[in-house]
Amino acid sequence: MTFPNRLRRALLGSVIAAAALSGASLSAFAQSVQPQVQFKTSAGNFVVELNPKAAPKTVENFLQYVNSGFYNGTIFHRVMNNFMIQGGGFTPEMNEKTTRAPIPSESQNGLKNVKGAIAMARTSNPNSATAQFFINVKDNASLDYPSPDGYGYTVFGKVVSGMDTVEKIKGVATTRKGRYDDVPVTPVVIESASVVKH
Repeated sequence: MTFPNRLRRALLGSVIAAAALSGASLSAFAQSVQPQVQFKTSAGNFVVELNPKAAPKTVENFLQYVNSGFYNGTIFHRVMNNFMIQGGGFTPEMNEKTTRAPIPSESQNGLKNVKGAIAMARTSNPNSATAQFFINVKDNASLDYPSPDGYGYTVFGKVVSGMDTVEKIKGVATTRKGRYDDVPVTPVVIESASVVKH
């Protein structure tokens, strides 16, 4: 197959430009893209937009869980009206899924735990986040760095559509199951999580 000279030059220019996007340049390019992930749940759907520029390690970790199908079939196991909804780690039977190694905190990135923001759940160890995340259902300044324990919680994106679904989830009836409080009486299941925009 042959190409006209003008087309050939354009193709060559594209190849050169692509080749130039290597090393740090490629990293910067990748961080300028804000992926979107759609959650399909038993209560409806919502979409979150991620911020890899502010939280590169957190976003990379989250997308690995998304792309592996880890979140499919997990539940929102902790729902607190007027605070947040937390999910991504338990099956409907309240069995905790095995995760990869934890990631370092990126809570000092300037993003805030405002209504609709998605952040990583963790233990008292600030560098213990794995797969579980939460969505703020109100402005929670008490979770921003350095509160409440000197470290804060890492925000890495926000809900950009389907906030009505989040509002629906936050209002479900909850109970205590085993050693866990604030568990929905009827499981709110994440049927799938998938990248819908790169």
